[in-house]
Amino acid sequence: MSARRSLEGRVAVVTGAARGVGELLARKLSARGARIALVGLEPEALKEVSERLHTDSEHWYADVTDHEAMARVAQEVQERFGKVDIVVANAGVAAGGPFAHSDPDAWRRVIEVNLIGGAVTARAFLPVLTQSRGYFLQIASLAAITPAPMMTAYCASKSGVEAFAHCLRAEVAHKGVGVGVGYLSWTDTDMVRGADQDEVMRELRRRLPWPANRTYPLGPAVDRIVAGIERRSPHVYAQWWLRGMQGVRGYLPGIIATVGQRDVKRFEPRLAGVSRGLVGAGGAADEQQRTQRR
Repeated sequence: MSARRSLEGRVAVVTGAARGVGELLARKLSARGARIALVGLEPEALKEVSERLHTDSEHWYADVTDHEAMARVAQEVQERFGKVDIVVANAGVAAGGPFAHSDPDAWRRVIEVNLIGGAVTARAFLPVLTQSRGYFLQIASLAAITPAPMMTAYCASKSGVEAFAHCLRAEVAHKGVGVGVGYLSWTDTDMVRGADQDEVMRELRRRLPWPANRTYPLGPAVDRIVAGIERRSPHVYAQWWLRGMQGVRGYLPGIIATVGQRDVKRFEPRLAGVSRGLVGAGGAADEQQRTQRR
């Protein structure tokens, strides 16, 4: 395991920083001396987060799927702080329910924000990370390791960002840029609480095998992410048991296909009522800004 590096004076960019993992990560990085650039869709919430940080910080309104906007943000962050050492592509949204009944726009948006947004973020900040020989952390999920019924868009997007980050790591390592993938199971955020508001999705999740069937506290998960950033780790596990999932992931599609079909058949009469839109406060913010842009 590589040694931890001090974050004192480093400049860290965190997308999706208005709440949840992004907000707490910004606070914990700031507490360790990093200067923070917050990026997201909710200016007032970002401003409040910025005002609570221990170190120099600023916030930017931007949609992570907008290449021009993110390129502008990257330039302005460098002008504001003089450099960029760490970028965490954390912005993400989720939608649940059976694919056949899913809302096409919501399904596509999950792919756009989670996968395309991560790539757009990397493209925008790679030039400045190359200058600093910095570190890019792409937040993925347990959903990248194991498929799950009712989560087609989310699993596809997180599998995609995992593969993207692994490919990118090989491309930029010789330039001194580190690339990591962050894995989280169900963690106590607005997104997970929003998904749990749907009775069917909540019951299906409770039927998952231990330890994937419980919700984990946010604080310890983010502490592990911070430690991974300090070590510039290629793999960051927000819950201890996720590391062990890597060794069995090849068996999981078959297991899920066998077990999942029984649960889906059992709940089929109720599936039409599952919410089709983006879940949680972050999903609501995303839908609001897209409505305003139309």
